[in-house]
Amino acid sequence: MRKQNILLLVVIGIAVALAVFFQFFLSEKADEVNTEITELIEKYNKSCPLKIQEGIRLDSVSLHEERVVQYNLTLLNVEKETAEINVIQGEIEKSLLSTAKANPGLQVFRDNDYTLNYSYSDKKKVFLFDVKILPDEYK
Repeated sequence: MRKQNILLLVVIGIAVALAVFFQFFLSEKADEVNTEITELIEKYNKSCPLKIQEGIRLDSVSLHEERVVQYNLTLLNVEKETAEINVIQGEIEKSLLSTAKANPGLQVFRDNDYTLNYSYSDKKKVFLFDVKILPDEYK
């Protein structure tokens, strides 16, 4: 009976030690990813404002909540009052989805299940729309 108790305590001790080790290892890995993403966002912002293609300017990038990256963009040739917002939003959504799947610069976000949120304003800084891409949509 006594040997069984000792054996049980040893097995429990090993299980606890492994759990602590993996928890430490995983949180260490999460810290590395957070640091990498924070540095990447800082790098983006140093380049802002940045004209990323004809008529579109990236104004800033930020981490909003856990695992959500926010891109703030301006459509330089659009005014809310005269634009067909639904048409523009539909085209941009299609384009963003295909870009998110293929862009090597977004690999760290794909690997770590980040949601990408793109917020668009017109040339007068009036909010137009948001496009949200969830991790399972662009993997």
